[in-house]
Amino acid sequence: MAPRGRGEGAPWWRDAVIYQVYPKSFADSDGDGVGDLPGITSRLDHLAWLGVDAVWLSPFYPSPQADGGYDVSDYCDVDPLLGTLADVDALLARAHGLGLRVIVDVVPNHTSDEHPWFRAALAAPAGSPERDLYVLRRGTGTHAGSPPNNWQSIFGGPAWSPVDAVTGDPADAGQWYLHTFDRRQPDLNWDSPVVRDRFEGVLRFWLDRGVDGFRVDVAHGLVKAEGLPDWDGGPAAMVMGGGEHAPGSPVVDLGPMFDQEGVHDIYRAWNRLLAGYPGDRAMVGEACVEPAERAARYVRPDEMQQAFNFPYLQCRWDADALREVISVSREADGAVGAPTTWVLSNHDVVRHASMLGLADTGRSPNGIGADDPQPDAALGLRRARAAALLTLALPGSAYLYQGEELGLPEHTTLPDEVRQDPIWFRSGGTQRGRDGCRVPLPWQAGRPGLGFGPTGRTWLPQPADWSALAVDVQRDDPTSTLHLYRDALRLRAELGLGSGDLRWTALDGVDHAQVLALCVGAVLVVVNFGDEPVTVPAHGATLLRSDVPAAGADPRVLGRDTAAWVSVG
Repeated sequence: MAPRGRGEGAPWWRDAVIYQVYPKSFADSDGDGVGDLPGITSRLDHLAWLGVDAVWLSPFYPSPQADGGYDVSDYCDVDPLLGTLADVDALLARAHGLGLRVIVDVVPNHTSDEHPWFRAALAAPAGSPERDLYVLRRGTGTHAGSPPNNWQSIFGGPAWSPVDAVTGDPADAGQWYLHTFDRRQPDLNWDSPVVRDRFEGVLRFWLDRGVDGFRVDVAHGLVKAEGLPDWDGGPAAMVMGGGEHAPGSPVVDLGPMFDQEGVHDIYRAWNRLLAGYPGDRAMVGEACVEPAERAARYVRPDEMQQAFNFPYLQCRWDADALREVISVSREADGAVGAPTTWVLSNHDVVRHASMLGLADTGRSPNGIGADDPQPDAALGLRRARAAALLTLALPGSAYLYQGEELGLPEHTTLPDEVRQDPIWFRSGGTQRGRDGCRVPLPWQAGRPGLGFGPTGRTWLPQPADWSALAVDVQRDDPTSTLHLYRDALRLRAELGLGSGDLRWTALDGVDHAQVLALCVGAVLVVVNFGDEPVTVPAHGATLLRSDVPAAGADPRVLGRDTAAWVSVG
């Protein structure tokens, strides 16, 4: 089955470009140094000007912030640090008025340990209905003093914690609760019909409020294998990636805690729920699953509408590798009639403008610190601009992570003493974590805090050299990365690239392994990975280039790590 383009009357999500907002780091309205919902609303004009179709909001729910908001203590409210439900309504109204759809994060694998459901579970005795909402088990060994199995947390250390260490009740000795991530994020028990019913209520709460869909956190992790068997794979199947995901590499065994058959029943039920609402509401899954044919099961017609393409995000900067991952992904998704969802960066990985400046471009390290090998900033940005043109030309949907339109690099010299990611603490300081990609955005070069908020405070420090990358500076520079993204988004929409047909091609006399060439509709996309310059065909007009040619240079000649869109219609 071929992937269906948007076409007349096709759903919006099939070729949408969706912009991820990490609320704490987007814009601060009240000067406390933390981004908030009114701040986001005040900057939605920027996204409309940029030309995206929709906004994805990372969690803004009440949370003790043990994991950047992904430890939710109330799924149907707003953290006072970030605003109120009235602020959500105002944001939705403003976004919809600008023609932007809004999807919100839902975090169903786990709650915060401060969620009333977990507090009620701990207050109830072992074996009670309240405790059945979470994965609690009796331990092994003498007096059940060892965890129920050998699972390890994604964030480091054991995936089990003793219940009595939390309650202080001797009656809880030998009882353990599962946390696939941080110990303050207990896993819900999705075998419980009560959990399923409550989450459908959560979805309805936000759909009734007017959201256009959901990004589903850890979509492949809700259901655990029956019996919770031991697994010797360790925390290899990290949700944020970190492995070599190129097609043809060994398939990663995700273990008994991921990609179980039962997750699909959940998403079929959610699909039916969303179908009861007007406006083509949509779900996108964070499903790190291999191979591509198995990942495509999450986007079958009766399940989710989109799933992030992690093999593409993690693919090394190489023509053959990218050609293969694009082909394999489209073939697998097309077999179920789904579009492919392309992504280069998010809140969990090193920003691609830095990753592409590393010696190994195919593996995202778990953060970069001042003592680590530093990326080549100029090389990384050059490749990032080329990668953007490749990505935004591909048929399907695309996600942008806030700041990538500015060419923002990772903050690779963030002082360790300001780090907040639980990965940093649970790994004993051996993994830097994700703070470096979550630094507050630069809006105005001449303002304290680069215009992030009215006081200059920022919850994480910004690099000094980000001043040159601020939005106001780049809006005044037609050669900036910001204008490159805006031009690409305008042409993508005008030329229908998101719903076009992809055809691989080759340039005469050019090494296939050094150049990626493809046609989407009437546009030829060329990316040069090699040392030798490449000349694009003379019969077409150059629509857009990722670089800025020198004065007097032949506009048809592409140097290394550059891309171009050429009209061939």
